[in-house]
Amino acid sequence: MVVRTSSSPSTPAEALEAVRRAAPLTQCITNAVVTNFTANALLALGAAPAMCDIPGEAGMFAGIAGGVLVNLGTPTAEQRDAAREAVVAGTPWVLDPVAVGALPVRTALAHELLASRPAVIRGNASEILALAGTGAGGRGVDATDSPDDARDAAVALAGRTGATVAVSGEIDLIVDADREARIVGGSALLTQVTGGGCALGAAMAAFAAVTAPFEAAVAASTVWAAASERAALSSRGPGSFAVAFLDELAALRPDDLEARAGGDR
Repeated sequence: MVVRTSSSPSTPAEALEAVRRAAPLTQCITNAVVTNFTANALLALGAAPAMCDIPGEAGMFAGIAGGVLVNLGTPTAEQRDAAREAVVAGTPWVLDPVAVGALPVRTALAHELLASRPAVIRGNASEILALAGTGAGGRGVDATDSPDDARDAAVALAGRTGATVAVSGEIDLIVDADREARIVGGSALLTQVTGGGCALGAAMAAFAAVTAPFEAAVAASTVWAAASERAALSSRGPGSFAVAFLDELAALRPDDLEARAGGDR
């Protein structure tokens, strides 16, 4: 497990440097559609992915991981039990409440897991509204609301759970009990690659291994925006973009993020 200290990184550039230095073990209990892309994105970022989602092992593994992702995209019975084990291990963990509100099994599980105090909750606006109890969810995994629509719900959810809440969208909104940030930029091609958002949740878990939750969410969103913009410049469509995005994640340097500093208000 990576131990964070009082001198933990405070900027995206510092956080990226810390991830590259520590290569934090990042456990992903995630959906079956995105495991490969998520693992490759974490490797490109500089983290060490582990798709350990078997009951009887998940809790044990979470105890040695630096960060944990619980993604509810395909919550089989085994994954549900694995998630329950992992979130009580004491390791910073990220909840990605995929399609919550629209479907009953994952909605009940998401509310149950909230009691174990996620470090970060990352979702689209419709998912955050539903999790906060002020919306019915989106169209399956797709949002029908904007991050600004979900701002008040995100603030309330952060206050109730103690988590940082990251609302993904055209402009990412990140809030905790005291702060707010907006991350501008990124390519719309990310929405045409299966796993673009799910892998962002995994990146937040990796960053949460080396810095505080709010800074982890801001760093991951900043990195995703920067790498996706660069990838779009050399892509002909979603297929080439997915490959280019991994390449740009790996090529991204802390210095590249300095110009994007800021966003808190």
